[in-house]
Order: sequence, then structure tokens, then C-alpha cells
Amino acid sequence: MSRKTQVLVVGGGPAGLSAAVVAAQMGAKVLLVDDNPLLGGQLVKQTHRFFGSSARDAGIRGYAIAEKLCEDAAAVKKNLSILMNTSAVGFYGDTEAGILSPERYEPVSFERVIVCTGAVENSLNFENNDLPGVYGAGAVQTLMNVHGIRPGKKILMIGSGNIGLIVSYQLIQAGVEVVGLVEALPTIGGYLVHASKIRRLGVPIHTNHTIISANGVEKVKSATICRLDEKFQRVPNTELEIGCDCICLAVGLSPLIDLFQQGNCRMFFVPELGGLVPLLDVNMRTTNHRIYVAGDASGIEEATTAILGGRIAGACAYESIHGVDDKAQAIIADANEELKHLRSGSTGEKVRWGRDRLIKEIAVC
Repeated sequence: MSRKTQVLVVGGGPAGLSAAVVAAQMGAKVLLVDDNPLLGGQLVKQTHRFFGSSARDAGIRGYAIAEKLCEDAAAVKKNLSILMNTSAVGFYGDTEAGILSPERYEPVSFERVIVCTGAVENSLNFENNDLPGVYGAGAVQTLMNVHGIRPGKKILMIGSGNIGLIVSYQLIQAGVEVVGLVEALPTIGGYLVHASKIRRLGVPIHTNHTIISANGVEKVKSATICRLDEKFQRVPNTELEIGCDCICLAVGLSPLIDLFQQGNCRMFFVPELGGLVPLLDVNMRTTNHRIYVAGDASGIEEATTAILGGRIAGACAYESIHGVDDKAQAIIADANEELKHLRSGSTGEKVRWGRDRLIKEIAVC
């Protein structure tokens, strides 16, 4: 068996859904594949209210945003086909990808592909970090918010970015005791509104600290942390053992880049965007002009910017096949204006700097 489509979208998170919907609305035949049983990506596990633009889902809970995007996808089902539990396993030649479902492997020929594979959670090197009971923050959210399973009774959170703070609060709401929050930096990394909730609930916050071991034989029984100096070196004789049955790592994300490397896209290391990312222009197009990118695969940000980036990618991919279109141009202009607003100010400075580096680098390619 084989399939043929104009636009192939890999990933059914906020970026992929938005890209697929826009391309389908414009009139392109679109195939979206996702390796999960549910559409929405990380949104399906996020129960907190989102910040951002009032015009783009601010104040709405993550799973509700996913439901809204799925409704948009259902409205264009004439042009949009969706395959769940299906992975894109590679590119073969310039216009063919391979997809794998539990039933079969199929080649898919396409004219353009939009890769929205998201990101993978970072880990930390510490003694016994492979003990049962050591989780990534995304896994904890999946257990609690998708499957209704508490990961444990007493959990130590590593990382004080927004994800670490939000998941800590959700754990407490689920009846799990958060015995501490550990942060290597001298200050908390997330928004004050999230940090204030944790402080009010009496969770000890250990800044300038790191974890050095998980303790236990068959599963986590405790964790040992220690203080760090201004050069992030361990301070002798500052070890502290904290009793817990779970350790949750909320230490950032790295873009998933396998397909870009298979597609011969040029890559560029940008720490501000999470590490190695594909070079892309203002149209979300990589150096392989058949491959577009949106969402965390193009650099770590958040769901609202992923949605907007997906809309740009969907409209630009359509135009690259069918020519310049007034409706597509309006979508691109509106999305770029919202992105400019969302990335403005001090909170968006790091991302702006990283994005500018990408644009400058691709200009000299």
C-alpha cells in the first residue's frame, strides 16, 4: 500500500494541528500522522490556564485548547486525513516518507512536509538516576492528568521553571506531598505567580542546590542534594538527604531533530532555543525547501507560539505549491504580528535573540 498527499504533517500537537488545519482550509490535501492515541500533544495533559495573547487562548486550560484545535480539524475533514498511533520513521528521497502503524508500514509521497515533532525531556546525570521512581515532568503529568494515577506519595521536584512549578502545584492538588523543590540557579526560573503558590503551600525551595544521588535498592527511598557555589561546583559538607519515593526532573527540553537530519536539513546550535535546531527562514522553511517546521522542533517556546508558528508553516507550505494567495498572506501577517507581541519584553528576550541568530545564519547559507 502507498499514500499520496500534497502536504504531510508529522505531529498532532498544537503546531501540527494548526499547520494542518490552515493548509486544509486553503484547499491543500493534507495527511497528518501522530504516534499517540490522542491529538493535542502536550496540551492533553496540561490542566493549567495559559498565559499569552487574549486573542490566542489566554486563560484557557491546555486540554481545552486541544479540544478546540480538534474541532477545527474536524471542520476541514474533506481535505484533512488523520492517522493516529502512526509514526513517521524516515524520509526516502526528496518526496517520500515512511509511516509505521501497528498494522503496516506504508510509503507516503508528498509535495511538502511540515515537521512538528516537538521535543524530548532532558535528564540529569546523578547516581542511580535509573531507579524506578525517577520521572520526567511530562511523564508525571501524563500519569496524573491523562490516566488519573498518582506517581507516588512524596515527591522531590528538580527544576523551578514554569513546568516544575506548575507540576508541583498539580501534584499537591492530587494529594501528593512535594517535599522540596531544587534549583541550581540562585533564583527561581518560572513566573512569580506560579512560585508564589508553591511558597504559600509551604514547599521548601532549595536554590543554589543540585541532586547528587537517588537512594534505594529496588526503588527510590530518598534523594541527596548539595549546595552549589557561584561556579556551580559542589560545596563540601553541604549534603542533605530528603526522604521521598519519587524524583521528578523538570530540567528543560531539547528539540526532536531526527527527521531533519534524515532530510539533509542544515542544523545550527542555539542554546537559547534548546540546542540543535534546523536552520529556518521567516516562512518556517528549512534549508531543504520541501521541509517546513513549527513548534518545539524549531526551538523551545510554549503552546501559543507553537500554534502561531504552525499557522505560518501551513500557509507558507500551501503557497509554495499553489502560489501567492491573499488569504494565506493575511494569515501569515496576523500570526507574525501576534508572535512579535508575545516575544516582546524581557521574558521574550532570550527567544528573540535565538530566532535572530537563525535568520542571520540562514541568510548567509
